[in-house]
Amino acid sequence: MLRCTPSYVPCARKSCGGYGQTVPDLAPDFIALRLDDVSAAALARAKTLGSSNASLRIERTHTQLVALRDGVVQTTADDIELGVGLRVVRDGAVGFAATAELEPSSSAGLADHAVAMARLTAKAGGRVELADEPPHGEANWVSEFRIDPTEVPLSEKVGILEQWSRRLLDAGAVDHVTAHVLAVSEDKYYADDAGTVVLQRRVRIQPQVEVHAVEDSGGFESVRTTGPPAGRGWEYLHGEGWDFEREINELPSLLEEKVNAPSVDPGSYDLVIDPTNLWLTIHESVGHATELDRALGYEAAYAGTSFATIDKLGKLKYGSELMHVTGDRTTPYGLATVGYDDEGVSAQAFDIVRDGVLVGYQLDRTMARANGFGRSNGCAYADSAMHIPIQRMPNVSLQPAKGNGSGPSTAKGARGDASDGPSTQDLISGTDRGIYIVGDKSWSIDMQRYNFQFTGQLFYRIEGGRLAGQVKDVAYQSSTLDFWGSLDALGGASTYVLGGAFNCGKGQPAQVAPVSHGCPSARFRQVNVLNTRAEAGR
Repeated sequence: MLRCTPSYVPCARKSCGGYGQTVPDLAPDFIALRLDDVSAAALARAKTLGSSNASLRIERTHTQLVALRDGVVQTTADDIELGVGLRVVRDGAVGFAATAELEPSSSAGLADHAVAMARLTAKAGGRVELADEPPHGEANWVSEFRIDPTEVPLSEKVGILEQWSRRLLDAGAVDHVTAHVLAVSEDKYYADDAGTVVLQRRVRIQPQVEVHAVEDSGGFESVRTTGPPAGRGWEYLHGEGWDFEREINELPSLLEEKVNAPSVDPGSYDLVIDPTNLWLTIHESVGHATELDRALGYEAAYAGTSFATIDKLGKLKYGSELMHVTGDRTTPYGLATVGYDDEGVSAQAFDIVRDGVLVGYQLDRTMARANGFGRSNGCAYADSAMHIPIQRMPNVSLQPAKGNGSGPSTAKGARGDASDGPSTQDLISGTDRGIYIVGDKSWSIDMQRYNFQFTGQLFYRIEGGRLAGQVKDVAYQSSTLDFWGSLDALGGASTYVLGGAFNCGKGQPAQVAPVSHGCPSARFRQVNVLNTRAEAGR
Protein backbone atom coordinates (compact mmCIF):
# COMPACT_ATOMS: atom_id res chain seq x y z
CA MET A 1 0.00 0.00 0.00
CA LEU A 2 1.28 3.44 -0.90
CA ARG A 3 1.68 5.84 1.97
CA CYS A 4 -0.89 8.62 1.78
CA THR A 5 0.74 11.93 2.59
CA PRO A 6 -2.01 14.34 3.68
CA SER A 7 -2.13 17.60 1.78
CA TYR A 8 -3.24 20.28 4.21
CA VAL A 9 -5.54 22.81 2.59
CA PRO A 10 -7.81 25.53 4.01
CA CYS A 11 -11.24 24.09 4.65
CA ALA A 12 -13.08 26.26 2.17
CA ARG A 13 -14.96 23.36 0.62
CA LYS A 14 -18.61 22.96 1.46
CA SER A 15 -18.02 19.22 1.62
CA CYS A 16 -15.74 19.41 4.67
CA GLY A 17 -18.15 21.47 6.73
CA GLY A 18 -16.42 24.85 6.47
CA TYR A 19 -15.40 25.03 10.14
CA GLY A 20 -12.30 27.07 9.38
CA GLN A 21 -9.67 24.46 10.19
CA THR A 22 -7.27 22.65 7.90
CA VAL A 23 -8.01 19.09 6.85
CA PRO A 24 -6.38 16.43 4.69
CA ASP A 25 -7.81 15.85 1.24
CA LEU A 26 -8.99 12.57 -0.29
CA ALA A 27 -6.47 9.73 -0.23
CA PRO A 28 -4.58 9.84 -3.56
CA ASP A 29 -3.69 6.14 -3.57
CA PHE A 30 -7.36 5.23 -3.19
CA ILE A 31 -8.38 7.59 -5.99
CA ALA A 32 -5.69 5.99 -8.18
CA LEU A 33 -7.58 2.68 -8.14
CA ARG A 34 -9.76 1.92 -11.18
CA LEU A 35 -12.87 3.18 -9.40
CA ASP A 36 -14.82 4.59 -12.35
CA ASP A 37 -14.00 1.65 -14.65
CA VAL A 38 -15.08 -0.91 -12.07
CA SER A 39 -18.26 1.02 -11.34
CA ALA A 40 -19.23 1.57 -14.98
CA ALA A 41 -18.86 -2.11 -15.83
CA ALA A 42 -20.96 -3.28 -12.89
CA LEU A 43 -23.76 -0.73 -13.30
CA ALA A 44 -24.01 -1.27 -17.06
CA ARG A 45 -24.24 -5.03 -16.64
CA ALA A 46 -26.88 -4.67 -13.90
CA LYS A 47 -28.99 -2.52 -16.22
CA THR A 48 -28.65 -5.02 -19.06
CA LEU A 49 -29.92 -7.73 -16.70
CA GLY A 50 -33.08 -5.74 -15.95
CA SER A 51 -32.26 -4.06 -12.63
CA SER A 52 -34.43 -1.03 -11.82
CA ASN A 53 -31.86 0.24 -9.33
CA ALA A 54 -28.18 -0.52 -8.83
CA SER A 55 -25.60 1.01 -6.50
CA LEU A 56 -21.95 0.12 -6.02
CA ARG A 57 -19.52 0.78 -3.18
CA ILE A 58 -15.76 0.39 -3.26
CA GLU A 59 -14.42 0.63 0.29
CA ARG A 60 -11.04 0.53 1.95
CA THR A 61 -11.05 0.36 5.74
CA HIS A 62 -7.74 0.61 7.61
CA THR A 63 -7.98 -0.42 11.28
CA GLN A 64 -5.19 -0.26 13.85
CA LEU A 65 -5.09 -1.24 17.51
CA VAL A 66 -2.32 -0.76 20.06
CA ALA A 67 -2.87 -2.04 23.62
CA LEU A 68 -0.57 -1.94 26.65
CA ARG A 69 -0.80 -3.49 30.10
CA ASP A 70 1.29 -1.97 32.86
CA GLY A 71 3.29 -0.06 30.28
CA VAL A 72 4.17 -3.16 28.22
CA VAL A 73 2.80 -3.76 24.73
CA GLN A 74 0.28 -6.62 24.76
CA THR A 75 -1.38 -6.32 21.35
CA THR A 76 -0.86 -4.58 18.05
CA ALA A 77 -3.03 -5.07 14.99
CA ASP A 78 -2.97 -3.47 11.57
CA ASP A 79 -5.65 -4.54 9.11
CA ILE A 80 -6.72 -3.25 5.70
CA GLU A 81 -9.90 -4.47 4.03
CA LEU A 82 -10.60 -3.54 0.41
CA GLY A 83 -13.54 -4.68 -1.67
CA VAL A 84 -16.47 -3.98 -3.98
CA GLY A 85 -20.14 -4.44 -3.11
CA LEU A 86 -23.08 -4.19 -5.51
CA ARG A 87 -26.76 -3.98 -4.58
CA VAL A 88 -29.49 -4.31 -7.19
CA VAL A 89 -33.27 -4.16 -7.19
CA ARG A 90 -34.88 -6.30 -9.88
CA ASP A 91 -38.60 -7.00 -10.17
CA GLY A 92 -39.11 -5.73 -6.63
CA ALA A 93 -36.47 -7.98 -5.05
CA VAL A 94 -33.05 -7.11 -3.65
CA GLY A 95 -29.83 -8.87 -4.56
CA PHE A 96 -26.32 -8.25 -3.25
CA ALA A 97 -22.87 -9.55 -4.12
CA ALA A 98 -19.32 -8.58 -3.18
CA THR A 99 -15.75 -9.32 -4.22
CA ALA A 100 -12.21 -8.37 -3.29
CA GLU A 101 -11.23 -8.08 -6.97
CA LEU A 102 -11.04 -4.53 -8.34
CA GLU A 103 -11.21 -5.27 -12.05
CA PRO A 104 -13.93 -4.25 -14.55
CA SER A 105 -14.29 -7.87 -15.69
CA SER A 106 -14.84 -9.02 -12.11
CA SER A 107 -17.37 -6.28 -11.34
CA ALA A 108 -19.41 -7.14 -14.45
CA GLY A 109 -19.59 -10.70 -13.13
CA LEU A 110 -20.59 -9.25 -9.76
CA ALA A 111 -23.78 -7.97 -11.37
CA ASP A 112 -24.61 -11.49 -12.52
CA HIS A 113 -24.30 -12.76 -8.96
CA ALA A 114 -26.33 -9.88 -7.50
CA VAL A 115 -29.16 -10.37 -9.98
CA ALA A 116 -29.13 -14.12 -9.32
CA MET A 117 -29.54 -13.33 -5.61
CA ALA A 118 -32.46 -11.03 -6.42
CA ARG A 119 -34.17 -13.90 -8.24
CA LEU A 120 -33.76 -16.02 -5.12
CA THR A 121 -35.01 -13.39 -2.67
CA ALA A 122 -38.04 -12.78 -4.91
CA LYS A 123 -39.29 -16.23 -3.90
CA ALA A 124 -39.72 -14.97 -0.35
CA GLY A 125 -42.54 -12.69 -1.52
CA GLY A 126 -43.16 -9.02 -0.89
CA ARG A 127 -41.96 -6.15 -3.02
CA VAL A 128 -39.10 -3.74 -2.32
CA GLU A 129 -39.16 -0.17 -3.58
CA LEU A 130 -36.74 2.60 -2.74
CA ALA A 131 -37.77 6.12 -1.79
CA ASP A 132 -36.77 8.71 -4.36
CA GLU A 133 -33.48 10.56 -3.91
CA PRO A 134 -32.34 13.25 -6.33
CA PRO A 135 -29.04 12.52 -8.11
CA HIS A 136 -26.16 14.47 -6.61
CA GLY A 137 -23.73 14.26 -9.50
CA GLU A 138 -20.06 14.06 -8.57
CA ALA A 139 -19.25 15.03 -4.99
CA ASN A 140 -16.39 14.72 -2.51
CA TRP A 141 -16.54 14.78 1.28
CA VAL A 142 -13.79 14.59 3.92
CA SER A 143 -14.38 14.44 7.67
CA GLU A 144 -12.93 17.01 10.06
CA PHE A 145 -9.49 15.84 11.09
CA ARG A 146 -5.93 16.98 10.58
CA ILE A 147 -3.71 13.91 11.08
CA ASP A 148 -4.80 10.46 9.89
CA PRO A 149 -4.17 8.34 13.01
CA THR A 150 -3.47 5.24 10.91
CA GLU A 151 -0.49 7.09 9.39
CA VAL A 152 1.12 7.81 12.78
CA PRO A 153 4.12 5.50 13.41
CA LEU A 154 3.59 2.61 15.79
CA SER A 155 6.47 3.87 17.94
CA GLU A 156 4.65 7.15 18.55
CA LYS A 157 1.43 5.38 19.52
CA VAL A 158 3.28 3.09 21.92
CA GLY A 159 5.26 6.04 23.26
CA ILE A 160 2.31 8.13 24.41
CA LEU A 161 0.48 5.14 25.95
CA GLU A 162 3.66 4.02 27.70
CA GLN A 163 4.25 7.52 29.07
CA TRP A 164 0.73 7.72 30.47
CA SER A 165 0.97 4.20 31.91
CA ARG A 166 4.33 4.75 33.65
CA ARG A 167 3.13 8.00 35.15
CA LEU A 168 0.06 6.25 36.61
CA LEU A 169 2.01 3.23 37.88
CA ASP A 170 4.17 5.62 39.89
CA ALA A 171 1.08 6.69 41.84
CA GLY A 172 0.64 4.78 45.08
CA ALA A 173 -3.04 4.01 44.64
CA VAL A 174 -2.63 2.28 41.26
CA ASP A 175 -1.79 -1.43 41.00
CA HIS A 176 -2.35 -1.96 37.29
CA VAL A 177 -2.90 0.15 34.17
CA THR A 178 -4.38 -0.79 30.81
CA ALA A 179 -4.19 1.58 27.86
CA HIS A 180 -5.16 1.34 24.22
CA VAL A 181 -5.81 3.39 21.14
CA LEU A 182 -8.02 2.19 18.28
CA ALA A 183 -7.83 4.10 14.98
CA VAL A 184 -9.79 3.71 11.75
CA SER A 185 -9.43 5.37 8.36
CA GLU A 186 -12.27 4.75 5.92
CA ASP A 187 -12.16 5.55 2.17
CA LYS A 188 -15.33 5.03 0.17
CA TYR A 189 -16.46 5.36 -3.43
CA TYR A 190 -20.19 5.25 -4.11
CA ALA A 191 -21.90 5.27 -7.52
CA ASP A 192 -25.44 4.48 -8.63
CA ASP A 193 -27.37 4.34 -11.86
CA ALA A 194 -29.16 7.62 -11.05
CA GLY A 195 -25.92 9.55 -11.56
CA THR A 196 -24.58 10.05 -8.03
CA VAL A 197 -20.83 9.47 -7.74
CA VAL A 198 -19.33 10.24 -4.32
CA LEU A 199 -15.82 9.95 -2.90
CA GLN A 200 -15.60 10.13 0.89
CA ARG A 201 -12.88 9.85 3.48
CA ARG A 202 -13.30 9.83 7.24
CA VAL A 203 -11.29 8.83 10.29
CA ARG A 204 -12.09 8.06 13.90
CA ILE A 205 -10.10 7.37 17.03
CA GLN A 206 -10.68 5.88 20.48
CA PRO A 207 -8.02 6.29 23.19
CA GLN A 208 -8.67 4.86 26.65
CA VAL A 209 -6.69 4.45 29.86
CA GLU A 210 -7.93 2.52 32.90
CA VAL A 211 -6.40 2.22 36.36
CA HIS A 212 -7.04 -0.68 38.75
CA ALA A 213 -6.61 -1.14 42.47
CA VAL A 214 -6.62 -4.58 44.12
CA GLU A 215 -8.38 -4.61 47.49
CA ASP A 216 -7.26 -6.59 50.52
CA SER A 217 -10.43 -8.66 50.21
CA GLY A 218 -9.35 -9.84 46.76
CA GLY A 219 -11.80 -7.60 44.94
CA PHE A 220 -10.81 -4.63 42.84
CA GLU A 221 -11.96 -1.20 41.76
CA SER A 222 -11.21 0.62 38.54
CA VAL A 223 -11.60 4.04 36.95
CA ARG A 224 -11.01 4.92 33.33
CA THR A 225 -10.82 8.02 31.22
CA THR A 226 -14.14 9.36 30.00
CA GLY A 227 -12.77 10.96 26.86
CA PRO A 228 -15.13 9.60 24.17
CA PRO A 229 -14.25 8.09 20.81
CA ALA A 230 -14.42 10.82 18.19
CA GLY A 231 -14.39 11.53 14.49
CA ARG A 232 -11.02 13.21 14.89
CA GLY A 233 -7.41 12.48 14.03
CA TRP A 234 -4.24 11.94 16.06
CA GLU A 235 -4.43 15.55 17.23
CA TYR A 236 -7.19 14.39 19.61
CA LEU A 237 -4.62 12.75 21.91
CA HIS A 238 -2.77 16.05 22.12
CA GLY A 239 -5.63 18.09 23.52
CA GLU A 240 -7.78 19.03 20.53
CA GLY A 241 -11.28 18.20 21.73
CA TRP A 242 -10.42 16.65 25.10
CA ASP A 243 -7.92 17.29 27.88
CA PHE A 244 -6.50 13.78 28.32
CA GLU A 245 -3.48 15.02 30.25
CA ARG A 246 -5.66 16.54 32.96
CA GLU A 247 -7.93 13.54 33.16
CA ILE A 248 -5.04 11.07 33.43
CA ASN A 249 -3.47 13.14 36.19
CA GLU A 250 -6.74 12.92 38.14
CA LEU A 251 -7.18 9.13 37.84
CA PRO A 252 -5.06 8.02 40.86
CA SER A 253 -6.83 10.27 43.36
CA LEU A 254 -10.24 9.34 41.92
CA LEU A 255 -9.40 5.66 42.21
CA GLU A 256 -8.14 6.00 45.79
CA GLU A 257 -11.33 7.78 46.81
CA LYS A 258 -13.44 5.14 45.08
CA VAL A 259 -11.67 2.28 46.89
CA ASN A 260 -12.40 3.93 50.25
CA ALA A 261 -15.92 5.12 49.42
CA PRO A 262 -18.93 3.71 51.26
CA SER A 263 -21.36 1.44 49.48
CA VAL A 264 -24.56 3.19 48.40
CA ASP A 265 -27.80 2.84 50.34
CA PRO A 266 -30.42 1.69 47.81
CA GLY A 267 -33.56 3.75 47.32
CA SER A 268 -35.00 6.59 45.27
CA TYR A 269 -32.66 9.47 44.44
CA ASP A 270 -32.59 12.52 42.26
CA LEU A 271 -29.86 11.89 39.69
CA VAL A 272 -27.65 14.48 38.05
CA ILE A 273 -26.18 12.54 35.14
CA ASP A 274 -23.04 13.70 33.39
CA PRO A 275 -23.03 13.44 29.58
CA THR A 276 -20.18 10.94 29.84
CA ASN A 277 -22.76 8.54 31.29
CA LEU A 278 -26.03 9.74 29.76
CA TRP A 279 -24.93 9.18 26.15
CA LEU A 280 -25.21 5.41 26.61
CA THR A 281 -28.70 5.64 28.09
CA ILE A 282 -29.70 7.69 25.03
CA HIS A 283 -28.17 5.10 22.73
CA GLU A 284 -30.00 2.17 24.27
CA SER A 285 -33.37 3.67 25.24
CA VAL A 286 -33.87 6.20 22.41
CA GLY A 287 -31.44 5.42 19.60
CA HIS A 288 -32.28 1.74 19.17
CA ALA A 289 -35.94 2.20 20.06
CA THR A 290 -36.50 4.63 17.17
CA GLU A 291 -34.94 2.59 14.36
CA LEU A 292 -38.00 2.06 12.17
CA ASP A 293 -37.00 -1.39 10.94
CA ARG A 294 -36.73 -2.48 14.57
CA ALA A 295 -40.06 -0.86 15.52
CA LEU A 296 -41.68 -2.78 12.64
CA GLY A 297 -40.23 -6.10 13.83
CA TYR A 298 -37.54 -6.65 11.20
CA GLU A 299 -34.81 -7.06 13.84
CA ALA A 300 -36.81 -9.31 16.16
CA ALA A 301 -34.79 -12.46 15.50
CA TYR A 302 -31.51 -10.92 16.59
CA ALA A 303 -31.61 -7.43 18.08
CA GLY A 304 -35.19 -7.36 19.33
CA THR A 305 -38.12 -5.05 18.70
CA SER A 306 -39.26 -1.70 20.15
CA PHE A 307 -42.05 -0.45 22.33
CA ALA A 308 -42.09 2.74 20.17
CA THR A 309 -44.23 1.22 17.41
CA ILE A 310 -45.26 3.24 14.38
CA ASP A 311 -48.87 3.65 15.50
CA LYS A 312 -47.51 5.84 18.33
CA LEU A 313 -45.83 8.36 16.01
CA GLY A 314 -46.92 11.86 16.93
CA LYS A 315 -48.76 10.55 20.00
CA LEU A 316 -46.33 8.82 22.36
CA LYS A 317 -45.24 10.92 25.34
CA TYR A 318 -41.62 9.78 25.39
CA GLY A 319 -40.45 12.13 28.13
CA SER A 320 -40.89 15.52 29.73
CA GLU A 321 -41.37 18.63 27.60
CA LEU A 322 -37.66 19.39 28.02
CA MET A 323 -36.77 16.39 25.86
CA HIS A 324 -35.61 17.28 22.34
CA VAL A 325 -33.72 14.48 20.60
CA THR A 326 -32.38 14.78 17.06
CA GLY A 327 -30.89 12.40 14.54
CA ASP A 328 -28.01 14.06 12.70
CA ARG A 329 -25.53 12.81 10.10
CA THR A 330 -23.84 16.24 9.92
CA THR A 331 -22.64 16.67 13.55
CA PRO A 332 -19.05 18.00 13.66
CA TYR A 333 -16.68 15.18 14.75
CA GLY A 334 -19.56 12.70 15.00
CA LEU A 335 -18.77 9.02 14.52
CA ALA A 336 -21.84 8.59 12.28
CA THR A 337 -21.18 11.82 10.37
CA VAL A 338 -20.90 11.46 6.60
CA GLY A 339 -21.53 13.50 3.48
CA TYR A 340 -23.76 10.83 1.94
CA ASP A 341 -25.03 7.53 3.27
CA ASP A 342 -24.57 4.13 1.61
CA GLU A 343 -27.68 4.60 -0.54
CA GLY A 344 -26.54 7.93 -1.96
CA VAL A 345 -28.76 10.01 0.34
CA SER A 346 -27.26 13.35 1.39
CA ALA A 347 -26.59 13.79 5.12
CA GLN A 348 -29.25 15.64 7.08
CA ALA A 349 -30.62 16.37 10.56
CA PHE A 350 -34.13 15.61 11.79
CA ASP A 351 -36.20 15.48 14.97
CA ILE A 352 -36.91 12.18 16.72
CA VAL A 353 -38.45 13.47 19.97
CA ARG A 354 -39.66 17.06 20.21
CA ASP A 355 -41.23 18.59 23.33
CA GLY A 356 -41.21 15.10 24.80
CA VAL A 357 -43.28 13.54 21.97
CA LEU A 358 -42.12 10.91 19.46
CA VAL A 359 -42.13 12.69 16.08
CA GLY A 360 -39.69 10.77 13.87
CA TYR A 361 -37.79 7.59 13.11
CA GLN A 362 -34.47 6.68 11.57
CA LEU A 363 -35.05 5.68 7.94
CA ASP A 364 -33.33 4.14 4.96
CA ARG A 365 -34.83 4.30 1.47
CA THR A 366 -36.72 1.01 1.77
CA MET A 367 -38.31 1.85 5.13
CA ALA A 368 -39.14 5.39 4.02
CA ARG A 369 -40.95 4.28 0.85
CA ALA A 370 -42.82 1.38 2.45
CA ASN A 371 -44.17 3.51 5.31
CA GLY A 372 -45.14 6.72 3.56
CA PHE A 373 -42.28 8.97 4.68
CA GLY A 374 -41.46 10.18 1.20
CA ARG A 375 -37.68 10.49 1.55
CA SER A 376 -35.02 8.68 3.54
CA ASN A 377 -33.23 10.69 6.21
CA GLY A 378 -29.91 9.07 5.31
CA CYS A 379 -29.58 6.21 7.78
CA ALA A 380 -28.18 3.42 5.58
CA TYR A 381 -24.70 2.09 6.33
CA ALA A 382 -22.64 -1.07 5.78
CA ASP A 383 -19.51 -1.72 7.80
CA SER A 384 -17.61 -2.99 4.75
CA ALA A 385 -17.99 -3.49 1.03
CA MET A 386 -18.68 -7.15 1.79
CA HIS A 387 -21.95 -6.32 3.57
CA ILE A 388 -25.22 -4.95 2.26
CA PRO A 389 -26.26 -1.55 3.66
CA ILE A 390 -28.87 -1.74 6.40
CA GLN A 391 -30.66 0.90 8.43
CA ARG A 392 -28.21 2.23 11.04
CA MET A 393 -28.19 4.92 13.68
CA PRO A 394 -27.17 8.51 12.91
CA ASN A 395 -25.73 10.64 15.69
CA VAL A 396 -28.70 10.66 18.09
CA SER A 397 -28.42 13.54 20.56
CA LEU A 398 -30.32 15.23 23.39
CA GLN A 399 -30.28 18.98 22.89
CA PRO A 400 -29.13 21.25 25.76
CA ALA A 401 -31.12 23.96 27.47
CA LYS A 402 -31.29 27.12 25.44
CA GLY A 403 -29.16 30.05 26.49
CA ASN A 404 -27.08 32.89 25.12
CA GLY A 405 -24.07 30.77 24.14
CA SER A 406 -22.81 30.05 20.64
CA GLY A 407 -23.60 26.33 20.68
CA PRO A 408 -22.59 22.96 22.12
CA SER A 409 -18.95 22.32 22.95
CA THR A 410 -17.16 18.97 22.71
CA ALA A 411 -14.38 20.11 25.03
CA LYS A 412 -14.81 19.04 28.65
CA GLY A 413 -12.80 22.01 29.79
CA ALA A 414 -15.39 24.37 28.33
CA ARG A 415 -18.07 23.52 30.88
CA GLY A 416 -19.46 25.94 33.37
CA ASP A 417 -20.18 29.09 31.37
CA ALA A 418 -23.49 30.28 32.80
CA SER A 419 -24.13 32.55 29.82
CA ASP A 420 -25.40 29.67 27.71
CA GLY A 421 -27.70 27.97 30.19
CA PRO A 422 -27.38 26.09 33.49
CA SER A 423 -24.05 24.57 34.45
CA THR A 424 -23.67 21.12 35.96
CA GLN A 425 -23.10 22.85 39.29
CA ASP A 426 -26.43 24.64 38.88
CA LEU A 427 -28.18 21.27 38.54
CA ILE A 428 -26.39 19.95 41.60
CA SER A 429 -27.18 23.08 43.60
CA GLY A 430 -30.88 22.55 42.93
CA THR A 431 -30.77 18.98 44.25
CA ASP A 432 -31.30 18.27 47.95
CA ARG A 433 -30.62 14.51 48.05
CA GLY A 434 -29.18 12.80 45.05
CA ILE A 435 -26.27 11.23 43.20
CA TYR A 436 -24.05 12.74 40.52
CA ILE A 437 -22.99 10.07 37.99
CA VAL A 438 -19.90 10.29 35.76
CA GLY A 439 -18.70 7.89 33.05
CA ASP A 440 -20.30 4.81 31.53
CA LYS A 441 -19.79 1.19 32.45
CA SER A 442 -22.10 -1.84 32.32
CA TRP A 443 -25.73 -1.77 31.22
CA SER A 444 -28.72 -3.98 30.58
CA ILE A 445 -31.95 -3.34 28.67
CA ASP A 446 -34.74 -5.60 27.52
CA MET A 447 -35.44 -6.59 23.91
CA GLN A 448 -38.11 -3.90 23.51
CA ARG A 449 -35.78 -1.14 24.78
CA TYR A 450 -38.04 -0.46 27.72
CA ASN A 451 -36.84 -1.78 31.10
CA PHE A 452 -33.20 -0.99 31.84
CA GLN A 453 -30.36 -0.75 34.33
CA PHE A 454 -27.14 1.28 34.00
CA THR A 455 -24.04 1.69 36.13
CA GLY A 456 -21.17 4.17 35.78
CA GLN A 457 -17.57 4.99 36.62
CA LEU A 458 -17.91 7.44 39.49
CA PHE A 459 -20.76 8.37 41.83
CA TYR A 460 -20.94 11.33 44.21
CA ARG A 461 -23.48 11.92 46.95
CA ILE A 462 -25.41 15.18 46.69
CA GLU A 463 -26.52 16.57 50.04
CA GLY A 464 -28.18 19.95 50.34
CA GLY A 465 -27.06 21.03 46.87
CA ARG A 466 -23.39 20.10 47.39
CA LEU A 467 -21.20 17.15 46.47
CA ALA A 468 -20.42 15.11 49.58
CA GLY A 469 -17.86 12.55 48.44
CA GLN A 470 -17.95 9.36 46.43
CA VAL A 471 -20.13 6.31 46.94
CA LYS A 472 -19.85 3.07 44.98
CA ASP A 473 -21.82 -0.02 43.87
CA VAL A 474 -24.47 2.16 42.19
CA ALA A 475 -26.86 1.18 39.41
CA TYR A 476 -29.92 3.13 38.36
CA GLN A 477 -32.99 1.24 37.22
CA SER A 478 -36.10 2.43 35.40
CA SER A 479 -38.24 2.10 32.31
CA THR A 480 -37.69 4.31 29.28
CA LEU A 481 -40.88 6.38 29.58
CA ASP A 482 -40.67 6.76 33.36
CA PHE A 483 -37.02 7.76 33.19
CA TRP A 484 -37.36 10.38 30.46
CA GLY A 485 -40.60 11.57 32.03
CA SER A 486 -38.66 12.36 35.21
CA LEU A 487 -36.28 14.70 33.34
CA ASP A 488 -36.74 18.08 35.02
CA ALA A 489 -33.58 20.09 34.22
CA LEU A 490 -31.00 20.32 31.45
CA GLY A 491 -27.54 21.82 31.42
CA GLY A 492 -26.68 24.47 28.88
CA ALA A 493 -24.46 24.16 25.84
CA SER A 494 -21.27 24.43 27.89
CA THR A 495 -22.10 21.09 29.56
CA TYR A 496 -22.70 19.36 26.21
CA VAL A 497 -20.36 16.49 25.30
CA LEU A 498 -20.39 14.23 22.23
CA GLY A 499 -20.03 10.67 23.52
CA GLY A 500 -20.39 7.46 21.56
CA ALA A 501 -19.06 4.04 20.58
CA PHE A 502 -17.29 2.29 17.72
CA ASN A 503 -19.17 -0.97 18.04
CA CYS A 504 -22.95 -0.66 17.81
CA GLY A 505 -24.11 -4.11 16.69
CA LYS A 506 -27.02 -5.02 14.43
CA GLY A 507 -28.02 -7.23 11.52
CA GLN A 508 -27.65 -10.81 10.35
CA PRO A 509 -24.84 -11.33 9.36
CA ALA A 510 -23.80 -9.05 12.21
CA GLN A 511 -22.39 -5.62 11.42
CA VAL A 512 -20.89 -2.96 13.68
CA ALA A 513 -21.24 0.79 13.21
CA PRO A 514 -19.69 3.82 14.90
CA VAL A 515 -22.16 6.32 16.34
CA SER A 516 -22.02 9.43 18.53
CA HIS A 517 -24.54 10.76 21.03
CA GLY A 518 -24.33 14.33 22.27
CA CYS A 519 -26.05 15.52 25.42
CA PRO A 520 -25.74 18.02 28.26
CA SER A 521 -25.75 17.25 31.95
CA ALA A 522 -29.32 16.47 33.01
CA ARG A 523 -31.32 15.93 36.20
CA PHE A 524 -33.89 13.18 36.74
CA ARG A 525 -36.15 13.10 39.77
CA GLN A 526 -36.69 10.08 42.02
CA VAL A 527 -35.03 7.28 40.09
CA ASN A 528 -34.59 3.85 41.69
CA VAL A 529 -31.00 3.11 42.71
CA LEU A 530 -29.74 -0.40 43.43
CA ASN A 531 -26.70 -1.52 45.40
CA THR A 532 -24.90 -3.77 42.90
CA ARG A 533 -22.76 -5.47 45.56
CA ALA A 534 -25.85 -6.48 47.52
CA GLU A 535 -27.69 -7.53 44.35
CA ALA A 536 -24.75 -9.80 43.48
CA GLY A 537 -24.86 -11.38 46.94
CA ARG A 538 -21.43 -10.08 47.93
